[in-house]
Amino acid sequence: MESFRKFYGNPQSYCIIGLLPGYLERQNSSLVAMVDALIKASYNPYSGFYLNDYKKVYRLLAHNEFMGTKTMLLGVTFALLEFAETYSIRLKKTIIMETGGMKGRRKEMVREEVHNLLKGSFDVESVHSEYGMTELLSQAYSYGDGIFKSPAWMKVCIRDPYDPLKTIIRPDSYKPASGMINVIDLANTYSCSFIATEDVGKLYRDGSFEVLGRGDTSLIRGCNLLVT
Repeated sequence: MESFRKFYGNPQSYCIIGLLPGYLERQNSSLVAMVDALIKASYNPYSGFYLNDYKKVYRLLAHNEFMGTKTMLLGVTFALLEFAETYSIRLKKTIIMETGGMKGRRKEMVREEVHNLLKGSFDVESVHSEYGMTELLSQAYSYGDGIFKSPAWMKVCIRDPYDPLKTIIRPDSYKPASGMINVIDLANTYSCSFIATEDVGKLYRDGSFEVLGRGDTSLIRGCNLLVT
């Protein structure tokens, strides 16, 4: 919640719409827990999960745009693309935020391609993104172009894919460092605060970073995909 407030202000300023099919049908999704907390904190009667009821989402967005209500549409990537293919609407009061990949539902696409499709359908200047995982209590956010920034208590480092002990905390030059993403999250007080992910990324000198995708030999991940 503190991370959200740092980047977007008070949740009460928004009508928050969760478009997370594939997550709601399964139990114990950390993404659903996060969005549910934001929905409750917004205290807006129209905030909520809309599964894949794209018609209802379209009507609500049109209503909020007409009323001038600040809105945030948080959706998993494949659902946002399906919505964009079904409806086209000009959004000036709404932030579109994609929260993850295709999760096996569609062909994987690079982030730039996804964002261009969404920007064209919704006539927005940028598509925001959220980077988090079930192992972390904090999230990093991107206002557009896939460049993420994290709160002060969360730090991203880059490790050499061939030497896990070789880690870059801050690039020496203005050329970004590339490799596998390590995350330090001090909010994980009662769990592991140091996570070595299998995500490939770039780290910039100012601490911002990009997520380029998954490592070639990494497992498919996602809190709605794991089977015990």
